[in-house]
Amino acid sequence: MSQETAMHKEEFHLKFFMCVIQSRGLVRTPQSTGGEASTSSMLIQKPPPEIDNMKYLHATDGPDTVEGIPILKTEWIMTHEEHHAAKTLGIGKAIAVLTSGGDAQGMNAAVRAVVRVGIFTGARVFFVHEGYQGLVDGGDNIREATWESVSMMLQLGGTVIGSARCKDFREREGRLRAAHNLVKRGITNLCVIGGDGSLTGADTFRSEWSDLLSDLQKAGKITAEEATKSSYLNIVGLVGSIDNDFCGTDMTIGTDSALHRIIEIVDAITTTAQSHQRTFVLEVMGRHCGYLALVTSLSCGADWVFIPECPPDDDWEEHLCRRLSETRTRGSRLNIIIVAEGAIDKTGKPITSEDIKNLVVKRLGYDTRVTVLGHVQRGGTPSAFDRILGSRMGVEAVMALLEGTPDTPACVVSLSGNQAVRLPLMECVQMTKDVTKAMNDRKFDEAMKLRGRSFMNNWEVYKLLAHVRPPVSKGPSSIHTVAVMNVGAPAAGMNAAVRSTVRIGLIQGNRVLVVHDGFEGLAKGQIEEAGWSYVGGWTGQGGSKLGTKRTLPKKSFEQISANITKFNIQGLVIIGGFEAYTGGLELMEGRKLFDELCIPFVVIPATVSNNVPGSDFSVGADTALNTICTTCDRIKQSAAGTKRRVFIIETMGGYCGYLATMAGLAAGADAAYIFEEPFTIRDLQANVEHLVHKMKTTVKRGLVLRNEKCNENYTTDFIFNLYSEEGKGIFDSRKNVLGHMQQGGSPTPFDRNFATKMGAKAMNWMSGKIKESYRNGRIFANTPDSGCVLGMRKRALVFQPVTELKEQTDFDHRIPKEQWWLKLRPILKILAKYEIDLDTSEHAHLEHISRKRSGEASI
Repeated sequence: MSQETAMHKEEFHLKFFMCVIQSRGLVRTPQSTGGEASTSSMLIQKPPPEIDNMKYLHATDGPDTVEGIPILKTEWIMTHEEHHAAKTLGIGKAIAVLTSGGDAQGMNAAVRAVVRVGIFTGARVFFVHEGYQGLVDGGDNIREATWESVSMMLQLGGTVIGSARCKDFREREGRLRAAHNLVKRGITNLCVIGGDGSLTGADTFRSEWSDLLSDLQKAGKITAEEATKSSYLNIVGLVGSIDNDFCGTDMTIGTDSALHRIIEIVDAITTTAQSHQRTFVLEVMGRHCGYLALVTSLSCGADWVFIPECPPDDDWEEHLCRRLSETRTRGSRLNIIIVAEGAIDKTGKPITSEDIKNLVVKRLGYDTRVTVLGHVQRGGTPSAFDRILGSRMGVEAVMALLEGTPDTPACVVSLSGNQAVRLPLMECVQMTKDVTKAMNDRKFDEAMKLRGRSFMNNWEVYKLLAHVRPPVSKGPSSIHTVAVMNVGAPAAGMNAAVRSTVRIGLIQGNRVLVVHDGFEGLAKGQIEEAGWSYVGGWTGQGGSKLGTKRTLPKKSFEQISANITKFNIQGLVIIGGFEAYTGGLELMEGRKLFDELCIPFVVIPATVSNNVPGSDFSVGADTALNTICTTCDRIKQSAAGTKRRVFIIETMGGYCGYLATMAGLAAGADAAYIFEEPFTIRDLQANVEHLVHKMKTTVKRGLVLRNEKCNENYTTDFIFNLYSEEGKGIFDSRKNVLGHMQQGGSPTPFDRNFATKMGAKAMNWMSGKIKESYRNGRIFANTPDSGCVLGMRKRALVFQPVTELKEQTDFDHRIPKEQWWLKLRPILKILAKYEIDLDTSEHAHLEHISRKRSGEASI
């Protein structure tokens, strides 16, 4: 052994102590996200050939000792042990993945993640074609998957491996055959992607497993050795259902995509309805759950929605007709009514779309049409949300399977707010059954509660916006004046937030003003009063109807203060991006000089960059993400047709790499360069080598994303030229700068719904804060909590004082110091087949559904 190799071996044994240093922030790696370490401060040296296949970390010079123990100062530290553990987690194990029940967009993303992460960990992964029927029939229905077999699967709707309703599996004989097929292939881990029926079947299968093995052994179909090796079966479920009818998760795989299909149709129908002054009755799926109908109604500003969980009052016919006629009287040229296919009245009698049409025609004489959307809701390309959700859930499912023991209950991986959680499968199934029972027993209030706080929040906002009559007039003594404005760059969903804010404010009896062109318009007095009809039809419109500018208020405090007094503004709702947040901070500072600025204000994050401190999501980011994904899909298709072609795509986001990272995850990119994760020329070279190797496989294409400000010197042109030069004779390179198309377009259902609820919550907070700040006949708010950012943090919508968020902000680069999505970057790299470590520190632990229900409300 050479002296150099011996030294590296000694360093290997000191890895633990280097980890201690690293945990205390004394050693930085290229994965550091705090912005403290720069690429130039890292010493970079390639390891010797003897250990070239081992992963290493670049390290800065550290202290000589850690807790008294000498540490060699080295330029790199091997992490072979850790890497080896990640790569061997699944060795000797086999995983089968199947999709069952109704198909849902995003299932393929989950299957792809299960296959690739399973292979990454060293496990063998098998497709089970045609759901449980394939499991029972065996043969070619159960085939081993390869890395390349899931290529180009991410953007496809439905389920590539097929799904089927299986009567055989419901019988013990069928399950016996299924067990035999699994044992013979050494499969003891099963990932089931489907609805509650599919997951219940999986749990039954697991509970019978020991008895099934015993029967198979007695019949001589398996040996004692095979029975011992397959002594227990691990089950993990992923919920794939467009109806979002499974209790325990905020969103099921496929729901967001189904909403995309519905909203596309609603938007198209709206234009023809306005042309002819028509009423449209749209029937959407949801035999037992009204989620699709409810969110659709919020997303398109429908006049009425019928859902099975909350039947209308006995006199609903009168109320509906009055509502429609009032809308027309206020100048609207159309009416939209959304009906879930399982809608009923309080006696349990179905309310059909034809019934509603006949009622409107008979009583009001309106030209009325019915559109039944049907299975179009299941089809089409999955949304970015569903691709990311499916991918995250697939990774978590593999972890749950490989960590499972005979004592671990079957679990379902679900989404709570922005967090992945594991819940006992049968607790979720039981609660889902409890909803059905409550509805059958006509206990509709109980059914609504069992659906969860997210569902109830949607319902409460809908009732306020659709069923409460806007006040005709109020006495001056009972009115507060609230102004609404947009600040920063345009973002899809801004108009939905303005509409919700204005209408909730009017319902509460406030006088609502709208400010044009942000703080500049506030300084110039570009202010007018908004009535109920002023914001009619705004929900589905992109951009900013009020106009928005990046101008900050500090230079115009005197004019702004004068206009606050002139228009008697007592509260301010600011909808915008990083400029809205920094503008809020300036308003707080200005309070020391101008008493007029001592009014409550709240910032609703709205920016495609998703870089506002205090919120995991911003209004508009989802729309931009879907725009990027649609473009990447087309580019990948082009590259697949041409062969041996690599596309470099530049995304927006400033210094924030959210769009590049999440689009990379949703589009299946080979790399995503961002500012938060510094990279060097060696990293670029490694990416080129990775693509060279990829071109030798059947997947002869590449997709690379670059955030616009990820590196001052490694520009899009530089990376394009580098790839072009290094790829000569192996692949061609092309580049695309997506530009401002990412800010345009109609907002997605997520952004419409998110913006609507954010606006409602902001105005509710504002009304309370104005009353709280009323002193001596005027509003005087000078406490830190009177100027807040409303944001989603993990599982809840919370108000956070802007002054408290200052410490969490990197003002030079206009980003939060900590960003949750950075933890998803390893998934992107693993799914692109990079040799990296799989960090399991952030993986979910098993929770109980009762604990989740008692936690904070999610959106």
